[in-house]
Amino acid sequence: MEFYSSFFLNSCVCVQTKMSVNSTQVSYFIFSFYSDIGLLKYLVFFFLMCLYVIALFVNLLLIVVICMNRSLHEPMYLFLCSLFVNELWGSTGLFPLLLLQILSDVHTIPVHYCYLQIFCLYIYANVDFYNLAVLSYDRYLAICCPLQYSTRMSSKKVAQLIAMTWLIPLVVVMIMVSLNASLKMCGNVIDRLYCDNYTVVKLACSDTTVNNVYGLIYTFIVLVGLVCLIAYTYFKILRVCLSGSKQCRQKAMSTCIPHLASLFNFFSGCFLEVIQSRLSMKGAPILLRIFMSLYFTVSPPIFNPLEIALGNFSVYYCR
Repeated sequence: MEFYSSFFLNSCVCVQTKMSVNSTQVSYFIFSFYSDIGLLKYLVFFFLMCLYVIALFVNLLLIVVICMNRSLHEPMYLFLCSLFVNELWGSTGLFPLLLLQILSDVHTIPVHYCYLQIFCLYIYANVDFYNLAVLSYDRYLAICCPLQYSTRMSSKKVAQLIAMTWLIPLVVVMIMVSLNASLKMCGNVIDRLYCDNYTVVKLACSDTTVNNVYGLIYTFIVLVGLVCLIAYTYFKILRVCLSGSKQCRQKAMSTCIPHLASLFNFFSGCFLEVIQSRLSMKGAPILLRIFMSLYFTVSPPIFNPLEIALGNFSVYYCR
């Protein structure tokens, strides 16, 4: 799904010209990506259902462990808990509709449900990015400013950062969906497995100038700002690791490597979405297109908890 890529690159969509087709407000969208695979659809349904159950189980387990264990009520683990809650949100925003479409003979979705899925999945993508940025800031304070960590990362500060990672995306995505829902559509065919903002906007034949300006502003503030923050914090962490003791380097890297792996996972998904949306993939193998479509929404909810849990639940802060 083209989460940040489609939301950010939505700013690059040119102002739509009036199409020759009569402009009518559509009441439903059609998913053209699905095809009749006969009884094989039940095997695909079972496989995806298993992935959904695994994602739910792993994230719920880690949330319960953090909540029940008082020794884990520290800033980093609270940020991780927020991340795991978001993975549950993203999985639930994708899998139920996806599973329903696999078993259905008619692959349509009402417009309001389509926008609801866009809302859920874009909240998921934004909150994931904010959470990873906050985790990088937390690691920076713990490793580079250990004596000031407890005062600079107080309980109040932790609550404010967690609230920010959810409230800002909520407001931003609500505005985005509202702007897009007001567009006049000249088509209703979506060549994706699920609803995607950029694909829906391309169907519009009304003026998208406001959408473009809004996308540009948000792109600059969030994408550039958060990437710079993450790059700066890990650059400073790397400097400390190279100049510190061997034990300090080991503790620092044991907590940072899982976060970096999650970041790599996140940006890999964004890259695949850019490739799929900007290049014609009609001649590509169907399995490759499915993999590129599902990677970002399926991979993080399963692998992020495993990567981070293995790296962080058995180590202590480098203080």
